[in-house]
Amino acid sequence: MRILRLLLIIVLLAPVLVACSGGGIGGSTVEISIVYGSEKRAWMEDVVSRFNNAGQKTADGATIRVTATPMGSTDSLNQILDGTIQPTVWSPASKILLPVANDEWGKTHNGAQLVAEDAPPLVLSPVVIAMWEPMARVLGWPDTQPGWTDIAELSASGKSWADFGRPEWGPVQFGHTHPDYSNSGITTIIAVAYAATGKTRGLTVADVQAPAAAEFMRKIQSGVIHYGESTGFFGEQMFNRGPAYLSAAVLYENLVIESRNRERYPNQSTPVVAIYPREGTFWSDHPYAILNASWVSAEQRAAAEVFQAYLLDQPQQELALQYGFRPADPNVPMTAPIVPENGVDPQQPKTLLEVPRPDVLAAIRTLWLENKKRVDVMVVLDVSGSMEEESRLEQAKAALRIFVEQLEADDGFGLTIFSNEASVLTPISPIGPKRAETLDRIGGLTPRGGTRLLDTVAETYQTLAAEPPGTRIRAIVALTDGLDNRSQQTPQQLLSLVGQDEEGRSIKIFTIAFGGDADVTLLKDIATASGARSYVGKPDERGSIERVYRDIATFF
Repeated sequence: MRILRLLLIIVLLAPVLVACSGGGIGGSTVEISIVYGSEKRAWMEDVVSRFNNAGQKTADGATIRVTATPMGSTDSLNQILDGTIQPTVWSPASKILLPVANDEWGKTHNGAQLVAEDAPPLVLSPVVIAMWEPMARVLGWPDTQPGWTDIAELSASGKSWADFGRPEWGPVQFGHTHPDYSNSGITTIIAVAYAATGKTRGLTVADVQAPAAAEFMRKIQSGVIHYGESTGFFGEQMFNRGPAYLSAAVLYENLVIESRNRERYPNQSTPVVAIYPREGTFWSDHPYAILNASWVSAEQRAAAEVFQAYLLDQPQQELALQYGFRPADPNVPMTAPIVPENGVDPQQPKTLLEVPRPDVLAAIRTLWLENKKRVDVMVVLDVSGSMEEESRLEQAKAALRIFVEQLEADDGFGLTIFSNEASVLTPISPIGPKRAETLDRIGGLTPRGGTRLLDTVAETYQTLAAEPPGTRIRAIVALTDGLDNRSQQTPQQLLSLVGQDEEGRSIKIFTIAFGGDADVTLLKDIATASGARSYVGKPDERGSIERVYRDIATFF
């Protein structure tokens, strides 16, 4: 009987033992994480799912589980360097960042390398200027490939598409991501620096610091409607909103192919084509870099190598082709959808640019900072009584102070607060001379009264719209934690007001729902109508609102 009881206990406990072991009695599981450039999100989600479902194992028999997180390439690098994230594998959009990573890592780790600079590419996609096909034809496409010189001349000339006989297209408008957060932003400013010098390799710090380079960069940046953290966001905005929002944007070839997906973009009536700048461009080659960091164990490294081999195996490379990427494996034939019918050219790019040294990259970033488009931003902040709960106002004040401190001295900043009524604490003007006073006034804010959101946003919008557009990015950042209970304006009236402005020149309204009873749907509708983004901050999550303000800052 004792033997029978023992056998019964073993049978009953077997499922529990299996679950606890991570793969059977005596088995184990090794967890690895990969942070990757968001441009390959669709492919990566597919292959990670397939890999995990297949129960892949290491040579020692441990089951491998992969967790994958999409993130802007430069943003992910910054978070690795400051210890915010500790992935096993880093796969940015381009190998351009690998020497930068090693240079920065070595400064605090006795010259050690964080990654192997010859890390293998996973998939390939050239950096292109995505443009609506009719506009590209006006510039000579496909007989000639327009380039950065054309963008610079158009941006600086003040011409609109009416000068080309197409007044329905409005102004010539251009966009690229923020180089401090996105690979396509970095490649843009490097390519512009090369174009300014007429070189394709051997770029020097002296080249970048020459007055001609500054003038050329300034011309390009003058046509930018805003920056941003995500290349995918630019693509989605461009493809969903049409030619009135953006004439052209720096994207990847695979996103141009993706734009032909009528299920994803059902309202797109005009095709987009890829322009491979005649001055040269870069491959977005998505290197697979296993980190040489203390938090990566030998077992995790072995597991990461298994996952690497899986990604580079022919079935996964053929799958990448279906998502619009060129396979890194030369044995996989390049076929559809990399075909002219999808607005791309499999014979391009003809000219590739050399990746500059880290000191030259630093000089290019300085060049961009000095010549990038400036912003006029009005922050509209809820100081109603409910903002006292969960220390919401104190958190919002701390995050806003960081935001203000990061603005360039000649960026325009204004602050409007609202509760029962609205008060303009400081109108939009250069932040440099008033930074200390503004920070002091932010520190003195206290919660009281009701929530007059809609009227305040409408009044702020009308005040900015009454001024000539000028040469700056114009934006409103509105934060609230509650439902409107003091406004005369209806949501429909506000949405109609915001949506009637000329798309690309419109005032972007970034909205933040910060806990409480904030109407997340309405705030999202307001942001979307203006061509901006909405955010949800979480008062109970440390650093949440700081991250929101940081993300908004990438647009400027």
